[in-house]
Amino acid sequence: MGAGHDHGHAHTHAPTTGTAAAAYRGRLRVALSITLTVMVVQIVGGVLADSLALIADAAHMATDAVGLGMALLAIHFANRPASTHRTFGYARAEILAALANCLLLLGVGGYVLYEAVQRFLTPAPTDGGLMLVFGAVGLVANMISLTLLMRGQAESLNVRGAFLEVAADALGSVAVLISAAVILATGWQAADPVASLVIGLMIVPRTLKLLRETLDVLLESAPRDVDMAEVRAHILDLDGVEDVHDLHAWTITSGMPVLSAHVVVRSDVLDAIGHEKMLHELQGCLGDHFDVGHCTFQLEPGGHAEHEARLCH
Repeated sequence: MGAGHDHGHAHTHAPTTGTAAAAYRGRLRVALSITLTVMVVQIVGGVLADSLALIADAAHMATDAVGLGMALLAIHFANRPASTHRTFGYARAEILAALANCLLLLGVGGYVLYEAVQRFLTPAPTDGGLMLVFGAVGLVANMISLTLLMRGQAESLNVRGAFLEVAADALGSVAVLISAAVILATGWQAADPVASLVIGLMIVPRTLKLLRETLDVLLESAPRDVDMAEVRAHILDLDGVEDVHDLHAWTITSGMPVLSAHVVVRSDVLDAIGHEKMLHELQGCLGDHFDVGHCTFQLEPGGHAEHEARLCH
């Protein structure tokens, strides 16, 4: 390479064998099986008890099943090898699945809220005893699925999307149980649509939070746990570094943050220690302080940035 165009690549971590969600593929499959089974049970229970809350919970479980299925499909594509055309492979498939889950959840939340209002306008008798039984079945199943996905939701947006769906559904099951108890104790039939409203209102805020995080990845925002001002300060603290520009950090998919920077280094320092040693110092600097899986550095002599700007016109 010509002078002023030395590029270096530093990896602060050993390459991984797959995306963050891949390690939880088996648990997602078990959670999907549980969700499909309980969905059918709750549909039957909702029809028998004439309970909108149970039907709403079953509808939410249907979206859980779709979401879990999409999460598994996304993991399959995300871990396919990279190619010359798709240099990062299909890793973004996980983020697209998380986005699809968000849209699905928002749709279900809106539907449940609408149906709850309709039930207020047109009351219908509900069997509190059957609601109690089927609500308990749903809660137990959801708690098992939550236990399976608890660890993975902290590492992958894709798994977190599935986790939040199941978590909201578990809270929905609690709402069903409370409304069933109220109906049995007082005969107040409006407890059923009230529980449905609670389920709908629990779905939406969590979904909006996940949607914001997903859009941050798609818009290539800096990772939340990487302070770019601190990154710049650490690089500038290295002996011989005069400036850093074109500093970028973004996330390909959950567990795969990347960073690139043009680092201006005094020529006498590069002559004395060499490019390789400077790259090792940069690698160590970021590796010790920031969780960034892949770093790319371009080392430049002073004044090279103006040269690059002229070339880009």
